Amino acid sequence: MIGNDVIDIRQSRVESNWQRKGLREKLFTLHEQQLIATSKDSEITLWLLWSMKEAAYKIHHRQTKIRQYIPIKLICSLHLHNSEMACGKVYCEGTVYYTQTTLSDSCIHSVAVTAISDFNRVSEIENQVILKDKYGIPYRINANQLDRQAVSISHHGRYKKTVALTPHYTISI
Repeated sequence: MIGNDVIDIRQSRVESNWQRKGLREKLFTLHEQQLIATSKDSEITLWLLWSMKEAAYKIHHRQTKIRQYIPIKLICSLHLHNSEMACGKVYCEGTVYYTQTTLSDSCIHSVAVTAISDFNRVSEIENQVILKDKYGIPYRINANQLDRQAVSISHHGRYKKTVALTPHYTISI
């Protein structure tokens, strides 16, 4: 399964006061708040963690079919974080989601998957017909018109990202 989230940094500065009282306590665990507070760039770290949570939540929603506001139950850990990328995990109600995030001066884009090996299958798709099921979960119809393929859509400000996992192929000899 796959989820993703994109954040337009310029747009986030217009729309949200990330330093307002109580915001971090409402959205982030104590450990995450500490990561934000001790970071060289607290603003980017806050949006990085938020993006990881959002990407993982999209998988969680797809699995449970329950739409709920649970940012504090999505617990992030970072294993690698530099100016260009971050890798981590998001834990939610006993499930682990793996994340990879691309960072730039203008955009943060996180992708979450349920198995680390799925990162080799992530592809960004464009100009596809995307449908939604009765739960609002997006998918596309595969070329054979028989299978639904899970996709994840995210848009914010100037950016829109739609990602999917390329299918597994088996070769018989």
